[in-house]
Amino acid sequence: MKLLKEFKEFEYEVIKEEAIPGDGRLGKLFVKGVLQRADTLNQNGRIYPKAILFSQVDNYKKIVQERRATGELDHADDPVVNLKNVSHLITDIWTEGLVVYGKIEILPTPMGNIARALIESNVKIGISSRALGSVRSSGEADVVEDDLHLICWDLVSEPSTPGAFMMREAKEVDPRILNRIFSKSDRIDRVANEILGIKKGRL
Repeated sequence: MKLLKEFKEFEYEVIKEEAIPGDGRLGKLFVKGVLQRADTLNQNGRIYPKAILFSQVDNYKKIVQERRATGELDHADDPVVNLKNVSHLITDIWTEGLVVYGKIEILPTPMGNIARALIESNVKIGISSRALGSVRSSGEADVVEDDLHLICWDLVSEPSTPGAFMMREAKEVDPRILNRIFSKSDRIDRVANEILGIKKGRL
């Protein structure tokens, strides 16, 4: 099992909520846009089949609903999200066609404040998924297998050189780490979603 990281430019719109008068804090800042695309060759030479990616999105919705869908500013080489580096929280996630969309709340954490300053200064940022899984070679592409486990989406800088973020060799990870990342409840929901997916003919 490998740690898979995927970069793409974040196509988003900014949504600001007004601050409460006298509160002394800034209003909430959200960005909404494309998180990932299925059945599309990405910059890392990988293809995420629609059935596999969308099944993982279904699993991730529970994490979103429980307000646990955090991500970091910049990519980590660790499959575990480090709370000290958290900058944002995905508050909604959905699919349309071959596209995964999300609504992201920029949090008032040290890293979130940096992300907010960058966004409000119109700095172009990227979005990058972090996941565990295997790939198989198919021609010029690596196709992601059905053992995929989405961990998070991180906010990252856009490479100035095309292909600078290409990492065809992904980091090997012990599969037992899944027990540290996902709770027993998460794993039960994952199995249930896979069964429902089979019944719906998605897998």
